[in-house]
Amino acid sequence: MSALMSHRAVVGGTCLVPWGDEASGLPGAALKELPEVVGFAISRFGPLVHAVATACLGPAGAPGNRVGEHGTRTAIVLATLYGDAPTLDTATQWTVAGKLNNPLLFFQSVNTSILSHLTRRYGIRGPLTCVSAVLDPAGDALRVADALLEDPELYQVLVIGVETKPNERVCRAGESVVAEGWTPRLPADDAAGALLLRRIEAGTEAARLTLSETSTGTVSRGGGPTGPLGWLGRFMELCADAGAGRHEAYLYDLS
Repeated sequence: MSALMSHRAVVGGTCLVPWGDEASGLPGAALKELPEVVGFAISRFGPLVHAVATACLGPAGAPGNRVGEHGTRTAIVLATLYGDAPTLDTATQWTVAGKLNNPLLFFQSVNTSILSHLTRRYGIRGPLTCVSAVLDPAGDALRVADALLEDPELYQVLVIGVETKPNERVCRAGESVVAEGWTPRLPADDAAGALLLRRIEAGTEAARLTLSETSTGTVSRGGGPTGPLGWLGRFMELCADAGAGRHEAYLYDLS
């Protein structure tokens, strides 16, 4: 029997898998190109987060975006297994090679640096949290968001999941944890999704996300842990459905 924890309103969502033709049939299929983000270079991690967050919230400064007057009551939770590995590895390689390092790399190596960029644009002043977990990063991120929404001072939480294409170090790290009995579930290429959650209010017409302690009714339609989207599979399906305005109730496993 499912032990339900809480219900949240799914206000909006979006996802992005910029693999071109290879993304055929996956949620969020898009071209390889991403809009540039001032102050972020080399890695696609920051631009991926920026792209899905902007698409989910609406353009900053535009009338009707989903932050509006609620900036002080908006929080962001970012989930990622390896974070911005391209930036970290580039900085290390340059140092080992004796090259002059770019201070920009130090700044953007922090996973939440792109979130700070978003807070300035949207006037978001709520908590910023980064989650890294082996078993279920998406579930842990939703659990954190659920806890944050228990705070009456908060109005909404933007949950973002992101990974860049595994580079050489990430692949070797994955081989190492497999040898220890863990099974890494990384996407085969760049992938990101964003989901905006609020408390259920009387009369709301938003889709409902039910956070569950059991696996009963979990969302899985071909993008599960062993699929090309890895641990992001189910989460990105939620994001795609929310973005398409499908207003049915969902269950998400938090076990």
